[in-house]
Amino acid sequence: MACRCSAPEPKQPDPRFRVALWIALSVNLSMFVVEGIASMTSGSVSLLADAIDFFGDSANYLLSLTVLSMGMIWRGRAAMVKGLTMGAFGIFVLVRAGWVATQGTTPEPFTMGVIGLLALVANMGVAVMLFRFREGDSDMRSVWLCSRNDAIGNIAVMAAALGVFGTGSAWPDLIVAGIMGGLAITAGFSVVRHARSDIREARQASCTT
Repeated sequence: MACRCSAPEPKQPDPRFRVALWIALSVNLSMFVVEGIASMTSGSVSLLADAIDFFGDSANYLLSLTVLSMGMIWRGRAAMVKGLTMGAFGIFVLVRAGWVATQGTTPEPFTMGVIGLLALVANMGVAVMLFRFREGDSDMRSVWLCSRNDAIGNIAVMAAALGVFGTGSAWPDLIVAGIMGGLAITAGFSVVRHARSDIREARQASCTT
């Protein structure tokens, strides 16, 4: 018999996940503004990287909310976009860190530490809230990875602040920015791979004999 393809009915998302996404979106937008200002006043590349990450996560949460009630193919495509965005963010941070390394400027460590701690509290709250959804589809997993990476990045920013304070050098800040960039690239690759699997499975499920 010929294969007849039709889109499967989308699975209704957990209402708690939608609420969690709205909360995460609000927190990330607020911290983007706070860290963006702090990065400019302190001259920290790691804070700038974290601020850009907050903005990227906000866009990703909004994208997840948009496709939440759609079929798996569209959710997989959304996750694909997010994974590619995470990878692009990582590359940008690495390039920016390399450029700053040639300028010889040193960031202000006190602002780095205080804002890093504030961001850690915000991200830990979001990560704990999203922890229960980490084993869902690629879209849910990408949301969890964003929050997890942010919390790790905030701890690293605080460590960089201590390093800058103790050495009087910008290298701790640049090294942490490089690590954050690498983490974003790795997570982006993981999300893209999972998204491709979800899209492939959804297409196979849409074909009935």
